[in-house]
Amino acid sequence: MPQIETKYFGTLPYAEDSTFEFPFGLPGFENEKQFVLIELEQHAPLLFLQSSSQKNLCFLAFPILVADRDYRLRVTPDDLRALDLNPTQQPELGREVLVLALLSLHDGISATANLMAPIVVNLNTHRSLQAIRPDSIYSHRHPIRPRATGGAC
Repeated sequence: MPQIETKYFGTLPYAEDSTFEFPFGLPGFENEKQFVLIELEQHAPLLFLQSSSQKNLCFLAFPILVADRDYRLRVTPDDLRALDLNPTQQPELGREVLVLALLSLHDGISATANLMAPIVVNLNTHRSLQAIRPDSIYSHRHPIRPRATGGAC
């Protein structure tokens, strides 16, 4: 089983099918073409998108429906072609694509999710990109609120 070096978790084994190819890189990280999705049960539903070449480069993410359970995906035809998907119809979440919202931490107190430009992964080929929406119905700073636990306080 292959292993990956990380800044925060040391060396971790990973499954080959958790490797995602980003042919265009990510905005600001265009030279980073391969990432490994790390899922640690103790941090669920938080995910870690770890660069395979730089142990210090790791993005925090949620599955898009964790960030917004009513999220409606909208990917441009050009991005769908780049993902090797049918450019005439939107892909189905969970069946054709995995969609992740990248997280940002603010002042160590609050977090936001980028719903305007999610990470979209073709589940068959693992080709991936950050798909900037053609509309502006979602924000790049969608607030993440803790879920109620039903406690008295």
